[in-house]
Amino acid sequence: MRMPGPFDVRRVQEFEWPHRELAFVLLPDATPEEFARTRVSKDSRFVDVEAGTLRMSFHSFVVRTEHGVLLVDSCVGNHKTYPTLAEWNQREFPYLKRLRAAGLTPDDVDCVCCTHLHGDHVGWNTYLDNGQWVPTFRNARYLLAADELGFWENLHATDPDNMYRHVWRESVLPIIEHGRVERVTSDHEIWPGIRLAPAPGHTPGNVVIELEQRGERAIMTGDVMHHPVQIERPEWSSNFDSDPDAARATRQRLLERVANTGTYVLGAHFAGPTALRITSEGDAFDWSCP
Repeated sequence: MRMPGPFDVRRVQEFEWPHRELAFVLLPDATPEEFARTRVSKDSRFVDVEAGTLRMSFHSFVVRTEHGVLLVDSCVGNHKTYPTLAEWNQREFPYLKRLRAAGLTPDDVDCVCCTHLHGDHVGWNTYLDNGQWVPTFRNARYLLAADELGFWENLHATDPDNMYRHVWRESVLPIIEHGRVERVTSDHEIWPGIRLAPAPGHTPGNVVIELEQRGERAIMTGDVMHHPVQIERPEWSSNFDSDPDAARATRQRLLERVANTGTYVLGAHFAGPTALRITSEGDAFDWSCP
């Protein structure tokens, strides 16, 4: 699926969760009663309206430019270890087949950028080859924000048995050991018109990816927002935010910056129309599908 706008941006979907309980993503701030008052709760593209559950997608964005091919966020991956999450544990997804359907092979990717290092954003960094985890995109440099990488390096050095250890050992450490990682600042320019921007809160070094071309803009927001309902209710932080207050502040600033500008907002987990535009009136934000 190609995103709207002047950019050659395509979504490569790994899988979709069609029925996620509100509490799974948005505790402790949301309630079913408040959710029912939002406009998105009535939209079957984003919500199972009858059940009141969320539709969520797991996908990468691929950006083709004259400078090369950029892949943003690499989903869950195959054969990965998630002992507490059966939906991800030791799965086999048709991700590479869908990448090829978008006209690309892993060897065509020049640059991989992970907005942060949670498991569902780094999984396809590697694949299992004869019992060893090796880089999937063997010609690519993997750009990781130094603040984000440093946080996780310190965690795994001081607490090697932490709950994220399998993600680190299977999907991050191998690309470091293979010399594929490039540490960059949180405002790094990848290529002209494509740059990182800091967006802390979900994780300490979380970033977004900003595109600008021919006077138009798009932002790949990663997990600054997990679901479009957070456009209408930016005060609702995710259950997975490491610093909920910082995440709220980052989300508010991003929405204020893009509202009424025509900027395309591309959510890492938005199902249905993945690219939205934001409007505001007073203190309230709303969304539309271009």
